Amino acid sequence: TKKAVEGIELRIAPGKITALAGANGAGKPSTVLGIAGVVEPVFGEIWLDGRDLVGSEPDEIRRAGVGTVPEGHQVLRELTVRDNLLVAAGGMSRGETNASIERVLALFPELREKLPQAAGDLSGGQQQRLCIARALAVRPEILLLDEPTSALDPIATEAIEALIDRLRGEITMAIVTHSLAQARRVADHVAFFYLGELVEHGPARDVLEKPRDERTAAYVGGRVG
Repeated sequence: TKKAVEGIELRIAPGKITALAGANGAGKPSTVLGIAGVVEPVFGEIWLDGRDLVGSEPDEIRRAGVGTVPEGHQVLRELTVRDNLLVAAGGMSRGETNASIERVLALFPELREKLPQAAGDLSGGQQQRLCIARALAVRPEILLLDEPTSALDPIATEAIEALIDRLRGEITMAIVTHSLAQARRVADHVAFFYLGELVEHGPARDVLEKPRDERTAAYVGGRVG
């Protein structure tokens, strides 16, 4: 009976990094998980390459080129690192699967050494990188990340932000974050949410340094949030 977000009209620029910023309860995760088909129902339209994704199953959206990394380290803890990657690449031919895993491991060389280990034995930062690696295994056009560095130490956070920067231009990314510092470091564009409403959206420097809306200015200035 209560809408998490309403009246959202947002264009995510191809090849760019868009940060969805705002305080807790603003509707940021509901928006990205709605795109991924995880949150239902969604009323309206979500367009990707001329196709409306609303009503599609999550697996169908994934096959359409949308990878999702939910908040938290949601690895298959009892399976090995290699098996986590194999599960993620399910549905491909053996050759495609091997090529995909090799491509992912080139981005995550530390995981190559951990392939035989149980995913649950990895550190928190390594588990989060494995989650991102799994999402990349299907070669998505779009990567949705919900608080990808929450509860991580500064070193692990820096490693994930470096990876995000490395993927800039190759993949379109939407990142949910409550950290304005992170938005400043990684984002090309910022969409500021407040109580389920998209208040402001534009180039990161404009939104974070010259906000048009007083609610954005209050949040950026540290008066709320």
